[in-house]
Amino acid sequence: MPFGAELQPGGGARFRLWAPAAHEVALRLEDENGGLDLPMTPLEEGWFERLVPEAVAGQRYRYRLDGETLVPEPASRFQTEDVHGPSELIDPRAFPWPDGSWRGRPWEETVLYELHVGSFTPSGTYQGATGKLDRLVELGVTAIELMPLAESPGGRNWGYDGVYLFAPEHRYGGPDALKRLIAEAHARDLMVFLDVVYNHFGPEGNYLHRSAPGFFTERRHTPWGAAIDFEGPQAATVRDFFIQNALYWLAEFNIDGLRLDAVHAIFDGSDRHFLVELAERVRAAAPPGREIHLVLENDDNAPTYLARDNHERPRWFTAQWNDDIHHVLHSLATGETEGYYGDYAERPVARLGRTLAEGFDYQGQASAHRSGAARGAPSAHLPPTAFVGFLQNHDQIGNRAFGDRIDRLAPPAAVEAALAILLLAPSIPLLFMGEEWAASEPFPFFCDFGPDLADAVRDGRRREFAKFAAFADEAARARIPDPMARRTFDSAVLDWSACDRPEHRKRFRFCRRLLALRRAEIVPRLSGARTQAMQEDGGLLRVVWRMGDGMRLTLLANMAPTGCTGTAADLAERLLFSTKGPGDAARPGTPAWFVAWHLGEAIPGA
Repeated sequence: MPFGAELQPGGGARFRLWAPAAHEVALRLEDENGGLDLPMTPLEEGWFERLVPEAVAGQRYRYRLDGETLVPEPASRFQTEDVHGPSELIDPRAFPWPDGSWRGRPWEETVLYELHVGSFTPSGTYQGATGKLDRLVELGVTAIELMPLAESPGGRNWGYDGVYLFAPEHRYGGPDALKRLIAEAHARDLMVFLDVVYNHFGPEGNYLHRSAPGFFTERRHTPWGAAIDFEGPQAATVRDFFIQNALYWLAEFNIDGLRLDAVHAIFDGSDRHFLVELAERVRAAAPPGREIHLVLENDDNAPTYLARDNHERPRWFTAQWNDDIHHVLHSLATGETEGYYGDYAERPVARLGRTLAEGFDYQGQASAHRSGAARGAPSAHLPPTAFVGFLQNHDQIGNRAFGDRIDRLAPPAAVEAALAILLLAPSIPLLFMGEEWAASEPFPFFCDFGPDLADAVRDGRRREFAKFAAFADEAARARIPDPMARRTFDSAVLDWSACDRPEHRKRFRFCRRLLALRRAEIVPRLSGARTQAMQEDGGLLRVVWRMGDGMRLTLLANMAPTGCTGTAADLAERLLFSTKGPGDAARPGTPAWFVAWHLGEAIPGA
């Protein structure tokens, strides 16, 4: 790895720092007596280097810039004393990986399960998460997706405030504990995805402004401050830093896929966009036969990055989180129309059909939530598997004032109808931790910054909701949980004993049944699947796909709290699943919250 410190094959370690803003750099080796400063050799283009023959794994170190400021390693592999402490020299080859036969799984088999390591179990550790893998296998998911692990400040954080992108969060355990979680997942045929953040660094513990201000530009801004400079005079090194990070997780930790957070906040006007370069280098580095999957979060709804080659393989990115399907399903299930849900209030059933049939709902039309700006581009040419659908995820729960899960907002029949659509649709499904048993714990926003930032974060969080009717007055906003308070984090920790209670076990069995159906009937037919038709009739939605084996998959759905006039007549096809109860057959029309899936022979010539 060109960045950071690495043990050498013959002993010792090479320490290497890119610090173009510094005139001189010294390597400080920490010890019980305080430490020793060793001058580093300046190289071209702002690099400094030092070989230390006596260095061994476990050595803690920092860099002293221009005889004054001490900073940790920007590419630190481990920060045992949090973001302001020394970095630790790690031997990446020390972990005894199994035999190396793991090659991943095809994308079509993916069922994602997003989790936050710190609140997934009471221990909040990689080891604790490892202990729940068998339960996830029983459920039927095929991949866990870890929220960001880059070292973040304080005792608790969602992970999106990371400042050391190569250092897995020390509060959860060491690098080897994370590798053990991944190895145990692979032993159970589970893939492991990691959420990575390449659009900003967190606000506390980021010393790059001092050593390498070329990482940032004031020409563009994001919600988190100055943008990462992917197109400036020092962009080649900046780009390589993030690309090496992606390669690091895939190679050293045997990760199966990456989810890139909020790429709409990555600005690059160069001829070869950073995202394209990253994807091409990742795919070029993958060993033959190794399945690697790259997923985007992109509010711009830009299908360009999801393009397929002549063999229908992803050119760059495998899929994108589809916020449109979440927003329309949430609006239908809950009746909410404030905020971005207002963009889906008109003709929601048709919008749901469009997201299922074509991927994006917004394909270039104006978004009222975005002050009339056009959003998106046509996406119907993409396969259904280019989109990840979900009813809940960390953002859609945690960005609510109280972190409410959907089961507190919608009736069980509505939630189960939405799950029946998502878990059997040809798009790739994602569940958020605890969703499979209708967990009652909220997932509020939480963090743990130092006193210089705490008040600003707390006040900013409450101002954010002032535009909503329920929080128009200050007293209402004061009830919003304090993100800095320990009790806010504690409220999010899953109570695993609850999933064995009858009402929660019922939901678990429901999800497990749907995923078993998906595995048996949908997954084998996904390669080559394409939408064939979509229509709405009297409130009843009908979507038809021609699957890869030529079979015809049909969805009938009434996502409303009342019956509709559209008739879900029995099709001359095999019924895979239906929410219809014994008493519904005698009623005219179609009952509320109705979902049925059928599978039959494709119409010749269609």
